[in-house]
Amino acid sequence: MSHTTSGQPPRQATLRSPLGRVRGMGSAKSGAHHWWMQRVTSIALLPLTIWFILSLATSAGMSHAEAMLWIGQPLNAVLLLALIGLTFHHIAAGLQVIIEDYAHQEGLKIGLVLATKGLSWLLAIAAALAVLRIAV
Repeated sequence: MSHTTSGQPPRQATLRSPLGRVRGMGSAKSGAHHWWMQRVTSIALLPLTIWFILSLATSAGMSHAEAMLWIGQPLNAVLLLALIGLTFHHIAAGLQVIIEDYAHQEGLKIGLVLATKGLSWLLAIAAALAVLRIAV
């Protein structure tokens, strides 16, 4: 090991910011977790979306009462709730990435991310309540 003239080993170059080193995170903060969650929700949404599209296609011409009965079936209600939750989570995460990539003012970035997540939560809750009101 080589030493500098002060007797100390040389500092290794790092790509982490000083704040990132203090927090113990890289420059992307929770990027790996965020990336994995996007992939997991994408994979989970694939069969749910196919189920939903096929259900809509096979129920063309269904009356309002028949649609209400269909939503009220336990399996359909559970799958709809899963579709709603995962869709809004996936949308919020995707929009967060876009905001973080293109908004350069920190205050604006934080405000937009919070607004996006808040709106996504409100819309998901409203959709879930609509399904629950019919199913329960």
